[in-house]
Amino acid sequence: MLLEQYYIECLSHASYLIGDRTTGRAVVVDPRRDIDEYLTDADRHGLTIEGVINTHFHADFVSGHLELLDATGAWIGFGESAHTDYPIRRLRHGQHLSLGDVDLEILATPGHTWESISVLVRTHPDATPTAVLTGDSLFIGDVGRPDLANLGDSSTTDLARAMYRTLHDTLLTLPDTVTVMPAHGAGSSCGKNLSSELTSTIGEQRRTNPAAQPMSEDDFVAMITDGQPAAPTYFSADVALNKTDRARFDPHHRIPEITTDRLRTELTAGVRVLDTRTPDDFAAGHLRGSVNVGFDGRFAETGGMVADIGDRILLITYPGDEQAAALRLARIGSDGAAGYLTVDTTGTFPTDLTDLVTTAPRTTVTELNRLRAADEITVLDIRNPGEREFGVIPGAVHIPLPHLRDHLDRIPRDRPLVVHCAGGWRSSVAASLLRAEGLDHVSDLIGGYDAWTTDRHHT
Repeated sequence: MLLEQYYIECLSHASYLIGDRTTGRAVVVDPRRDIDEYLTDADRHGLTIEGVINTHFHADFVSGHLELLDATGAWIGFGESAHTDYPIRRLRHGQHLSLGDVDLEILATPGHTWESISVLVRTHPDATPTAVLTGDSLFIGDVGRPDLANLGDSSTTDLARAMYRTLHDTLLTLPDTVTVMPAHGAGSSCGKNLSSELTSTIGEQRRTNPAAQPMSEDDFVAMITDGQPAAPTYFSADVALNKTDRARFDPHHRIPEITTDRLRTELTAGVRVLDTRTPDDFAAGHLRGSVNVGFDGRFAETGGMVADIGDRILLITYPGDEQAAALRLARIGSDGAAGYLTVDTTGTFPTDLTDLVTTAPRTTVTELNRLRAADEITVLDIRNPGEREFGVIPGAVHIPLPHLRDHLDRIPRDRPLVVHCAGGWRSSVAASLLRAEGLDHVSDLIGGYDAWTTDRHHT
């Protein structure tokens, strides 16, 4: 048996290739849109990809099932209650899919979504299970959240109760030795306590996962519905894309470098400019109206928070980052990257753009404390709800970054605004977005809440 995990940090996403080396038959589980790695590895191991299994309708990225269909003719499988506008195999609980000796058993595991399934893997039909691919049902350290955009007519509580039964009646009944292989890891917005570990075992999760500890169903529901990270607005768009016969990803497409004249034309037409450099380099000089989404962070997911799927986008990057940045956006279905302009680490823009270049104000903790004491500013906290359990800056207005564009009317405009997150990366995103939306006198807190608490404890 071949069981290969593919993990991309930017989306904290894991996908899998499962194959039987004897028969040469294989399936891919939860693929991303850029499928070359699966095809290359299948060919290297002498495997033919004959099926694609999606454990559910993903919200945080566009799945690559249609690309694999076009490349290999593979069938596409979803849980029994799934509905799409392209042909699928509806996979029912207890159904076995044979790759030869390798046996895949479908487990219905609703809770994150109603159509959610897990895939139990055996080296042959009578063997003790080797692994279970749990999708977004059981994570390492958590379970999938029940409150995302694909709820349909159900309530969050309905799905949370289904997750309780999934966990205790299905997944935790598996042998302790079974390897747990989920679809996401730490940093994903699909849960709140995800571990940085990429695999675990049922026994380890039974011992250490807070959601798997003995508790009543009501206590479980309260636990998993409280403190979830704010869901990016693009999630609902990606769910819709994953249900439809949408445009395919073109692995050969390269976005062009743009001329300064073209850039001015695009700016006049209202293009969204994403500057992928670090917050420090962005603050030192950037194009007026651009939004700072650093390539060194959760670029794709955050890009989906500040630009709608379908928006026309121009990228400002360090040399060599431009095509990878466009690819990461394409993974969430944002195919509108129309061109790029590179800026080296000295921050030098072309001289004929000098009139468009500006700097970004940033605030130190010392300055923040002085301004707060004088009651001269409004502080905006853009962290997720669960992060605020560890403490807040008194008086701060709270709007999570994923919801910021939809709640601009809640932001006081009568005095300067200082934006903070935990460490300073997301606050640069938020502050630049607010300035791009027309708010004046907006700065971000260097070092974020972490720096503020460190200073407070040292003074």
